Amino acid sequence: MTCQPLPVNTFASPVPLPRPRADARRDHLTQRSARRVALSPRYGHGPAMVDVRYLWCGAPDAPTVIVQGGISASRDVVALDAEASPGWWQELVGEGRAIDLRRCRVLSIDWLAPAELGTEAVSSEDQADAIAALLAELGIHQAHAFVGSSYGAMVALAFAARHPYAAGRLVLLAGAHRPHPLATAQRSVQRGIVRLGQRSGQVDEALALARQLAMTTYRGSDEFARRFAGGPEFRDGRFRFPVEDYLEQAGRRFVERFDAERFLALSESIDLHDVRPEEVPVPATLIGFPSDRLVPLADLCELQRRLRGAATLEVVESPYGHDAFLKETAQLAPLLREALA
Repeated sequence: MTCQPLPVNTFASPVPLPRPRADARRDHLTQRSARRVALSPRYGHGPAMVDVRYLWCGAPDAPTVIVQGGISASRDVVALDAEASPGWWQELVGEGRAIDLRRCRVLSIDWLAPAELGTEAVSSEDQADAIAALLAELGIHQAHAFVGSSYGAMVALAFAARHPYAAGRLVLLAGAHRPHPLATAQRSVQRGIVRLGQRSGQVDEALALARQLAMTTYRGSDEFARRFAGGPEFRDGRFRFPVEDYLEQAGRRFVERFDAERFLALSESIDLHDVRPEEVPVPATLIGFPSDRLVPLADLCELQRRLRGAATLEVVESPYGHDAFLKETAQLAPLLREALA
């Protein structure tokens, strides 16, 4: 799918990715560390010193590719230890995979929260500035690309608007220049559930319920129809529907690894996000999914049309809705390879 973008300004091309060497595996380098950087948070009252936790892994002296995911994603985009839990994008990042660690170094951070900034809220601009400051600390003049999914795509746009020469290109999956009002409405209800739980002393129960509601927005109608079409079962004194076990499990798993304040802040950060596409000169590949109800294709088409730099829009059919960026690895792999070539 292609919409006509605005005229393109000249822009420095990124360093091309090198061909992998036969002995690249032996030279694999990994840093899982933190650097203290100075930031001026959008909702703060002055400069703040912040520890940015990051993963930097891949071929030494190779171009860096920034990779960021949704609000629940950590810096562990890939696990390089066979005994560790898989990274959240393990199928697409690794040696010989779409984002090839024999040809590049992947850089990813843990999202910052207000408690770390000393503020009441955190913006996508704060996250972007933290990544830019980290690049400077690591001695990286320009990243080869910024690959962002969901909230990560929002941060990538803020990054390119505020630091236009710090990345050679953008690859944006399921994320736009602003949140859709219906998606904001759905997230505001989730936050209301968590705040009610905080007031009533049932924080974990409320956070789990908010996550259950979120799952109904992440996934597509076709997937739910296929997986949960069976009838109810009378259990524990009431009728239970097939989808309930799935949702309750998702809620429990989320509570085990996330806390309420962090969820509230990062969910709100999505809805505070607002970038003028005309201020983004970096060439971009946009990837969207027709079944995504959080980021409609119409918003991505508008983004493509308004971006200052050259932009293409790739449409991937999937039953998985917004979560297609996590599920459709076979379809996404060739698109990522092409975008990063």
